[in-house]
Amino acid sequence: MKSTIALVMIVKNEERTLKRCLESAINYVDEVIIVDTGSSDNTKQIASDFGAKIFDYIWQQDFAAARNFALTKSTSEWNLILDADEYISNDCERIIQDFIHLQIKVIGKVKRIDSFKGTDGINYEQSYISRLIPKGYYYSGKIHEQIKSDLPRITVDIEVQHDGYYEHNKSERNIPILQTVIQENPSDPYYYYQIAKEYRGLEEHEQTFQCLKQAYLLAKGTEPYFANIVINLLYAIIASKHLEVGLSIIENEQSNVGHYPDFYFVSALYLLELILSDTKQYGEMLPLIEQFYQKAIEIGESDLEGSVWGTGSFAAHHNLGVFYEVIGESAKATEQYKRAAEYGYEPSIQRIV
Repeated sequence: MKSTIALVMIVKNEERTLKRCLESAINYVDEVIIVDTGSSDNTKQIASDFGAKIFDYIWQQDFAAARNFALTKSTSEWNLILDADEYISNDCERIIQDFIHLQIKVIGKVKRIDSFKGTDGINYEQSYISRLIPKGYYYSGKIHEQIKSDLPRITVDIEVQHDGYYEHNKSERNIPILQTVIQENPSDPYYYYQIAKEYRGLEEHEQTFQCLKQAYLLAKGTEPYFANIVINLLYAIIASKHLEVGLSIIENEQSNVGHYPDFYFVSALYLLELILSDTKQYGEMLPLIEQFYQKAIEIGESDLEGSVWGTGSFAAHHNLGVFYEVIGESAKATEQYKRAAEYGYEPSIQRIV
């Protein structure tokens, strides 16, 4: 028999992005379940236009409870979970059908690409999230909820784009929930890491630094997101100007997270800020900047959790070009800019000109 799959979503005031999301997935599913938590815009009409089954739900400051309510409304053997500010960006009909017809129960992890504003434009960070779920399995956690299951988790070749980090209203919703969860779980580094991401989106650099520092202090180093804590903490150190604590982190964690190009990329950025803050004390470390960018390029682009696209290629080439240009190595600078320009990286194209 043909296995069936439902698209299951919780929404509120999502008229700006919901159509895009539904258009990207409608041909891959047998039914669409929309649970609305109190929309006052055109969200329900858009969902209705796609033939969705729409249910109302009173929001309780608990994402797992809302998602679980939605899952109970699905009549399919499998459920695909998306948010309205996400959309599928690759042709994956055959991939989904092959997955849901497996003879064993597993949970599918999709590749989500988060876009966010960086100093050089839009940056892209990737993560792998459990989103293909067999019937009868549910979530736990008020926010950044997780599937409660010991089933094997396998990566499925489905790419989901996400641009929700541009929306401050979601941070205003998420931060109070995360603060409550932190009060309930004061020793869990995961929630400090997550609330730091919210503060980063709001450009509240001091809060970002303090939360990531706490996550780092609480982490055991074995967490699947530990490298992301370290890398994001170094970025927060730069933004918040707490430069005095960065060197020890780089020295202590190079052996643990040095397989990430992002680690060497941000370490080079950090060293530049440190040297500029006190050239007399730190000037002798200048050659390390070149070494770190070269190391990032040597590692290359990565599919690792949380890695930002460009840190192992065009962004590293460009920044190394800037380094060479500043120290008067024009020929080396031009070569690095040309390599970055091969990726269509506009800042390097302009530097060549």
